[in-house]
Order: sequence, then C-alpha cells, then structure tokens
Amino acid sequence: MRRSKSSLLAVAVSIGLAASACSSTKHTSDSAGGGSTSASSAGGSSTGAQTYKQGGTLTISNEQGQTWPCSFNPYNSTFNLESLGFIYEPLIYTNILQDAKETPMLASGYQWNADKTKITFTIRDGVKWSDGQPLTADDVAYTYTLMKQTPALDNYSLWSAAGLTDVTATGNQVSMTFKQNAQVYFYTFATLVGIIPKHIWSTGDAAAHPDTWTDPNPIGSGPYTVKCTPNNMEYTANPNFWQPGKPYVSKLEYPAYLDNGPANQDLASGKAQWGSQFITGIKSFYLSKSSDNHTWSPPVLNVAVIPNLDPSHKATSQLGVRQAIAYAIDKAKVSAIGEDGQQPPGNQTGVVTPTFDKYNDAAAIATAGFDKPDMTKATAALATAGYSPSNPLNLTIISIQGYTDWDASIAIIKDELKPLGINITESSLTNQTYYDKLYKGDFDLAYGSQPSAGPSPYTELRAWLHSANTAPIGQSASAGNFERYKNSAVDTLLDQYATASSADQQVSVIKQVSSHVLQDLPFIPVTESADWFQYNTKNFGGWPTSDNPYAQPAAYNYPDNEQVLLHLYYKPAQ
Repeated sequence: MRRSKSSLLAVAVSIGLAASACSSTKHTSDSAGGGSTSASSAGGSSTGAQTYKQGGTLTISNEQGQTWPCSFNPYNSTFNLESLGFIYEPLIYTNILQDAKETPMLASGYQWNADKTKITFTIRDGVKWSDGQPLTADDVAYTYTLMKQTPALDNYSLWSAAGLTDVTATGNQVSMTFKQNAQVYFYTFATLVGIIPKHIWSTGDAAAHPDTWTDPNPIGSGPYTVKCTPNNMEYTANPNFWQPGKPYVSKLEYPAYLDNGPANQDLASGKAQWGSQFITGIKSFYLSKSSDNHTWSPPVLNVAVIPNLDPSHKATSQLGVRQAIAYAIDKAKVSAIGEDGQQPPGNQTGVVTPTFDKYNDAAAIATAGFDKPDMTKATAALATAGYSPSNPLNLTIISIQGYTDWDASIAIIKDELKPLGINITESSLTNQTYYDKLYKGDFDLAYGSQPSAGPSPYTELRAWLHSANTAPIGQSASAGNFERYKNSAVDTLLDQYATASSADQQVSVIKQVSSHVLQDLPFIPVTESADWFQYNTKNFGGWPTSDNPYAQPAAYNYPDNEQVLLHLYYKPAQ
C-alpha cells in the first residue's frame, strides 16, 4: 500500500534539510537530471552515459484504498502524489539515500550569499511546458509568490517558519531572500516544491481558488502528461520534455487498487512491474514466483502510535499512559509478525537506523528503559494515570482502510496492551477521512508516520516536534505535529540546528532532541517505515537497488519517482 514520502499522503513536512552545514556556497554542476554512473546488479544498466530507445508500457501497483480523485493540484497535500515528479518538477533533486547528493533539474545551478540568507538559482534554458510554452524564471518566482498570496498553499511554511521574505526573477535567475540562515530549508524549497506555469495558474478557476482548484488537466514540465478516470491514470511520455529522448518508457498505467490482494496479485503475476506496498510473505508470494521479481525497501521514517497530547484528550495527554504504551509494545514482534520482517523495529528516539546511525544514541535508549518491552514498568506507569485491569482505559486508534500490515501490527499492539488494562479499538478509515481526523486532532491514538523524510533525522523530527507545525484542535496541523506537542526547549534546539557550524554540532543537537523524545514520548515509534518497493526486470531495466541507490525507490516518493522514471527503459525496444 501507499506510504508517502513515507506513510502519509503527500502533505509536506514543514522543514527539510539540505546538505550539512559545511556545504559549499556555489553549485553549478549540471548533469541534466537523472544521471547515474553505476549499474545495478538486478535492475540492469543505469542511464548515466547510455541512451535507450523509447517504448513499452509499465504498470504501477500501489494500493490506495480508494479510486482516483483525478485532481493534480501540486499544492493540495491530499492529491499531489499523483502530480509531483510525474508532471511537476523541482529546481534541484536531493537524494537522501546518498548523503544529500544533488542533481540539477529546472535549475542548472545556484549560489548562496555569505551568510546563507539569499540564494540565487539559474533557471535552465530551453525548458518547455507540456503545452509547448517556454518555462521561465517568472514561472519559478510565481510558484513561490503564490504561496505567500494564498497561505493555504504554503505546505512547507516557507513564508513563516522558514523566514522567506522575497522572491524575485531577473533574466534567467530567481533570487530568494530569508530573514535568517536558510540553508537548512534547502531540501524543502529546492527539492519538494513543484514548479507551476504562470500562464495557467494566473487565470480562471486556478487564479480564483488555487487552493481548491483540482487542476484536472495539468500542464507541467515533467516527463509525462496524464489522462485520468477514477479507476486508472494513464501517463504518456511528454513530447516537449526538456531531456532529449527521455523518458524511455512510453506509457505508465496506474490502476486504482482498493485492496492489497489484487494489487499484490498483479505484482506476483508480472501484470504490474513497479510495486510500492506491503506484501505478506513476500518470499513465497512474490519473490519465488519469478527470478525477475525483486525487492529492496530501505527504511527512512518511523511508523508510530501517535497520541493526542491536547488536554481535551484526558488519557493520552497523560505521560503515564504514553509510558505504559511505549514500555509494553514489543517492537521486534510487531516487526517480525505485523510487518513480516520487512520493516525493522523502531526506537523511541525516532532516529531511523541504519540510515542515520551516527545520530543514534543507543545508550540513552537503554538507560530510559525503551530498548526492550517491560510490562512491570508499563503497569507502574499506567497506575500513575489511574488506570489498571480493574479500572481499564478504552481508546480508539485510527488507521487507513486496506493497509493490511497496519491492521496486523495494531492487532499485536492491542494484544500487548490489553493485560495492562488498555483496551484498543481500531477504526479503519478511508484515506481522506483518516487525514482529516489526523490533521484536525480528532483522535485518541493514530497509527501512521510523517509524509516526508530528509537527508538527516532533523527533517522528520522537526515535523513531529516543532510547535510551529501544530495547530489548535479543529484546525489543520498538516505540517506534521499531529500530536499537538509543545516544548520551547525542543523548538530552540531545532532552530539551533539550522545554524550549526559543523556536522558534529548537528549530531549533538539531534541527540539532545532525542533525549526529550525519550522523556516526553510525544510519539511512540513502532517500526521503521520502509520505502515499499518491488520491481520486475523481465522487460524493464534501470531500477534503483541497494548497490545503486540513485533515488528513494517507491512510486509514491516525490520527486524521487521522476528520477526512477528517467532511468527506466524498456528492454524489448532496444
């Protein structure tokens, strides 16, 4: 099933990280997006120096739990996974799996000023929109300015939390000015924002209501155009795409799967070639069916029990309740059974390992007692909140309909909490209903994760924890602080990360933030959310692999999905 840039639909995290604090000021290297130099062991040759003939139709299997809304508004966090990467492109692609390696996309380069308060992008010459009109620096400036004019579009809080104050276009350059050092936000504004055409968005319904406009026939600069019905999206190679000869795959079919069963069956049979969902018993069900079937799902985020910390939720806002849940859950068991061993157990700091090992404080986790389940501590903690088997606590946990691994994981969690006196009822909801409740704080507990990872744990932790990313109950906290956590000390630490003068200082800040997570338990990591990825090499080559991790591999990851699409080729056409 779908996970966002990991598990949520594509709302954006409020803040992202670019490279380390010591990255250079000027970046002008231009390798015309999607380049790679090493060949993968199972995925075939990469496309760094080699070109391929166009052809073939590739089918994506990514269960949604609902039919397609046929809305492609890249600002709309509920629907933009269908447009970002496929249709709308960023300025610079940053690969979090390769230590923030950058690939110039719509910007051929950029330069910071000395104190990192201003960045100037050089916009690539010769790029056309899919309707044939030229893409210019004015389009880029318009994209960011529209977020200021309509704050509901500013999913990343660029004009507030990031301190963006001005965006101007001069010739083929776009300059962005910030109130403070903004390097830490680079990943957000340069990689996660899709550039839109001014000539489309400045007129008609798009101009009148840019936040609610469905953008049913999107005009983008990316490798594909799209035709949509509720049951299927058909992407066709954009004849005006700026990278000559690409994309190599002529057409994509993206069916709307309502359940894992048929989606997984299509993968196992070879009917679908690019999978992005959980498969129970993947070795016997999928891998053993063909030597062409492969999987590689790197962990990048946390799947967590999300408690509502607002005082209006009397039970879950009590530390003792959260401690009891955290002590009681056997994360290794949930990993092994609920996730079929395909997702590693999480840890209570929220630092994903081994992806971000250097930030992890294993000793602090053990000292806090969260290195293994402990029912004695769980019972004692729950008693401080006034609950026990004789005075049980009844809670509802919301999840997403059709996410069978979540269902299995929650079933284990329910069994582990019941002896304590915590009775859990799962409420399985459609995507839209789930996110509406999650963002507005209409839940006791939720099972889920952040929408996007970044080049360090900072991206996810800031989304979870910074008070700028939350909102009062009833208002949307789509920036990531769904649990309504507020801690001024944590805010200060996260703000300090942005101006840290070295990688060592950044690591120190994350470990200090982790200590607060261990103490306050604002969210309770259970497993590490993998980029679900299955791929078939019979007819298609160029896939990302552990040996050649040129992008996050799941179809729902943007703009990584574009990098995958620019590498893939159809073998029979060669």
